[in-house]
Amino acid sequence: MAENEDGQEKTEEPTPKRLQDAREKGDVPRSRELGTMAVLMASVAAALVFGNYLVHLMAGMLRYNFSLDRDAVFDVKMMFEHLGSSLFDGLLGIGGFFGLVLLAALISPIALGGWIFSGQALAPKLNRINPLSGLKRMFSVKALVELAKALAKFLLVGTFGVFSLWMIKDDLLALGSSDIRTAMGDAVELVMWVFLVMSLSLILIAAIDVPYQIYEYTKKLKMTLQEIKDEMKNTEGKPEVKGRIRQLQREIAQRNMMGAVPEADVVITNPTHYSVALKYDTSVSDAPIMVAKGADFVALKIREVAREHEVPILTAPPLARAIYYSTEIGEQIPDGLFMAVAQVLAYVYQLRRYKSYQDSKPTPPGDADLDIPHDLRRDD
Repeated sequence: MAENEDGQEKTEEPTPKRLQDAREKGDVPRSRELGTMAVLMASVAAALVFGNYLVHLMAGMLRYNFSLDRDAVFDVKMMFEHLGSSLFDGLLGIGGFFGLVLLAALISPIALGGWIFSGQALAPKLNRINPLSGLKRMFSVKALVELAKALAKFLLVGTFGVFSLWMIKDDLLALGSSDIRTAMGDAVELVMWVFLVMSLSLILIAAIDVPYQIYEYTKKLKMTLQEIKDEMKNTEGKPEVKGRIRQLQREIAQRNMMGAVPEADVVITNPTHYSVALKYDTSVSDAPIMVAKGADFVALKIREVAREHEVPILTAPPLARAIYYSTEIGEQIPDGLFMAVAQVLAYVYQLRRYKSYQDSKPTPPGDADLDIPHDLRRDD
């Protein structure tokens, strides 16, 4: 079992943050065998596609450069023309071949670990040139595994190569008695097929190496329980800091809530334990909305603000408790309380009319007049 410097076992899978931190440092799973396989397979594919064309191009270049008369041989200008033409034709001919190989070399790393560019990976590190660190890496378990992989790869590829040559030995011997043009084409084809068989052996090596690299990468990044706890503290903050943040959030929410009380239509109280402030604006909502609520000290503060701004205060303990426990700030009151709140708002509107026109003073609804469903009742 892997251990950290404190001797604790790394039993936990790496967290997303640890994986992201490693990626930012350029530490991602990589398989050299996968890249080698991709490049060689692309080379084989490019050779099979462009092989005949390259053979004919080479033959044409040979004819062009060896078909010279005596005057051309001693003409420096003519020699440079031949050289320039041959270079241009050669680069044009191998452009498709090397383009396909280059594409495979660029894309193959994305298959495992993805495309990444990290400035931290480019930064110089003294431990890379430390002889002791180098010796430690040379005689580590990972170095032994890499040595075993190299030997296994050599034996496997060599076996495929010898087998392929043994299968085409008769065709190879027949090249000596063939016409030069025919022999060149046949030789290139035979070489490509041997190359293809040897490259196919790398598929087996890559199929083994890729899961192994992923396993080693995950094992290297595994964490102890203490490391996970420390990461959570650093990410989410210490408990006392989070508590202070929640306290500040509550204070801000209370200040915002108190700012909405002067705009309320009515404040319904317990009268000592609970207070809820309601506002009914048909342009905003089809039902009254609770803009503030509180218990004990906060309830007292709501009543004080309401008195300062002449917001009607109605004592209705069952209704105040029902609204307090069933509704959050900014939400509409439940359907079951529509009738009771409608009676309260009707009283408030009559009270406003009384104050404006000196009509008969309305009588506030009593607890018995307010119909509160049984499932919404809360008795303290």
